[in-house]
Amino acid sequence: MQTIKWDPALISKYNINGPRYTSYPTALSLSTDFDHGLIQSAISQSPDELSLYLHIPFCHKLCYYCGCNKVITRHQHKADTYLDALTEEMALYAPLLDSKRINQLHLGGGTPTFLTEVQLSRLMALLHKFFTINADAEISIEIDPRSCNDNKLRHLRTLGFNRVSFGVQDLDEKVQIAINRVQDTDLIRHQVQLSRELGFSSINLDLIYGLPFQQPASFAETVDEIIRLNPHRISLFSYAHIPARFAAQRKIDNSSLPDAPLKLELMQLAIDRFVAAGYQFIGMDHFARPDDTLAKAQHAGKLQRNFQGYTTAGQDALIGLGVSSISQVSGVLWQNSKDLPAYYAAVNKAQFATERGFSLNADDKLRAALISQLICHFALDTETFSRQWHIQSFWQYFADALARLQPFMEDGLVEVYAERIKVTDAGRLWVRSICACFDAYLTLDQQRYSKVV
Repeated sequence: MQTIKWDPALISKYNINGPRYTSYPTALSLSTDFDHGLIQSAISQSPDELSLYLHIPFCHKLCYYCGCNKVITRHQHKADTYLDALTEEMALYAPLLDSKRINQLHLGGGTPTFLTEVQLSRLMALLHKFFTINADAEISIEIDPRSCNDNKLRHLRTLGFNRVSFGVQDLDEKVQIAINRVQDTDLIRHQVQLSRELGFSSINLDLIYGLPFQQPASFAETVDEIIRLNPHRISLFSYAHIPARFAAQRKIDNSSLPDAPLKLELMQLAIDRFVAAGYQFIGMDHFARPDDTLAKAQHAGKLQRNFQGYTTAGQDALIGLGVSSISQVSGVLWQNSKDLPAYYAAVNKAQFATERGFSLNADDKLRAALISQLICHFALDTETFSRQWHIQSFWQYFADALARLQPFMEDGLVEVYAERIKVTDAGRLWVRSICACFDAYLTLDQQRYSKVV
């Protein structure tokens, strides 16, 4: 990808919230009117290999920016109670997955490293008891450096984890104090280096732009330090300030937040430096070294996207365990209760904790495939796609989408031909806005654009 100077006028024009398309339809379409019997039939029709996601909701401290499903506690025994519930839920899924294998396993949260070494050992023993995990499976975990130490890192490696993702967000102390997440840079350097020495095959670092008190000079220092650490992957997320929805964000002073032009400058600074350092701009908010599996999958046209973001595994073969987790299998989506007591109540009765779900129809599956192709590879061969999905005329089928794409075409963000669609380098920032043109569930206003800063 060449270096792009994004036009502030376009940022202003298209700077409206929109879906991130970790699924289509999005999680907003999930309904409480859901037949739980669809879970069993979906898994029976699934591929032989699936991904498994476990949500660990606990955190020792509250990060003010966070919008994840979490429980703030200092009581370690609560994790034991949670593992009891996970045991019950695994027992429900085990018979359905008896002939299946797990090729990717990811622990997210919350803070998965809230768990002690004993609790982590117990969790992995349970997973191996109930499921068949491939010997070469990708096993990853999100790490808060403050809740991890050398012994825990070594223990994770012993348990079979081969990928780690560290939450950095920003290295500037003033920013860290404002978001209530103070962590020493030397600690992060040490844990990244130790992870490398221990043989973790992939190291990811998360950053957030748009946080309070961020300025180009200080954020550039953070970006440059991240480049020096040379992780395999970098995630660069845009901070969404929604205090009406997330109570913790009310602790952040609105006046300390960068305005839209400054936030754009921070984003462009990071993108330019990561690309100049040799990272491949995967899309949306992810970067990968050319030797990383994400970059290789994109080059090979095999990159996919699911609720975990960009992935090398199937987008329609993900089982989610734990409170609030989402599954996506064989055209069926379902989500567990976001409320911990309700989750406990369901699994303790040997019932799925599913609160909402959705079954894709033929049109949904077609659009899901199209959106996935555009958001992962920025191009679509319309003739090949029409043959695959038995469409007589692509642009007749998507006549409404063609009309919605017109402003993006006029602004040089997408090129549309009879036989193909191509998102330009400048248009990559708005790829989800372009995808929204094909979304049958959004209102006309929502279909227009999606926020990038």
